[in-house]
Amino acid sequence: MTTSVATVRPRKRPSSFSHRRVDRAFYWMTVPAVILFMIFLYGPFLQGIFYSLTNSKGYGKFKFVGLANYFAIFRDPRVGRAYLFTFVIAILITVLVNAIALFLAVALNSRIAFKDGFRAIFFIPYTLSVLVIGYVFKYIFMVPLPELGKALGIDWLSTSMLTNPDLAWFPIVFLCVWQSVAYSVLIYLAGLQTIDSEIYEAAAIDGVNAWQNFWQITFPLIGPFFTINLVLSMKNALGTFDQVVALTGGGPDSKTETVSYLIYQNGLSGGEFAYQTANAVLFFIVLAIVAFIQLGISRRQEKV
Repeated sequence: MTTSVATVRPRKRPSSFSHRRVDRAFYWMTVPAVILFMIFLYGPFLQGIFYSLTNSKGYGKFKFVGLANYFAIFRDPRVGRAYLFTFVIAILITVLVNAIALFLAVALNSRIAFKDGFRAIFFIPYTLSVLVIGYVFKYIFMVPLPELGKALGIDWLSTSMLTNPDLAWFPIVFLCVWQSVAYSVLIYLAGLQTIDSEIYEAAAIDGVNAWQNFWQITFPLIGPFFTINLVLSMKNALGTFDQVVALTGGGPDSKTETVSYLIYQNGLSGGEFAYQTANAVLFFIVLAIVAFIQLGISRRQEKV
């Protein structure tokens, strides 16, 4: 007599989310916020895409022109110069901000006297209005610095950098870095305080010096915070606008026009509403691509 053995399959455990009841209050809080977010963000964005396909001046009648504005952008040398200038200063600002902020964060996280006071002092620039402090720096670069250059006999410093086509970028980069470092320092300090002090104590026993301590312990452990700072600082640098308005107004000879400033200046007062709207849509796509590339590269480095 043969005995059949029934195969017993283990019962599938119900998901912890399948029978969990969610309080309706959460939906009452989130759904209206999502609707408002879509209305005030995606609504204008879709409307902007529509206007970019027309010849609208921002008022009155307009005609549908298709992709004509986008084709014209790629043939416009002024737009090309603006994109090139924007990316060059954005890369420079991103590198300087992260290098200086990381150095200051490590210094402020060490056992130094009055470090809380120093943290407050370094954060002050971030709390100031960009336009207000921009006009202050404009005065500094227009009057005191040229006088100092004349007194020291330095030719390139004897005239204002803001009127020099070859040096007008420097005040913009300087102001951007000066104001952006504070926020990056805060993020790096938050990352440094997540590292257990026992790791450094063990490394000290093994005879690890300060330089090895930083590159082999500190920097790898704050990798996610470095990624956040890299993306945020690049995004902010690519959107440089207030600094240009306060310092150079896009001059001299359109040498310091960023993409954001060009869109604002020619789109609102230059009669190129639809054309610059197309430029804004294109710039949004470029920013999204840059952000995804940055995140991809940074995540790969964190896994290594």
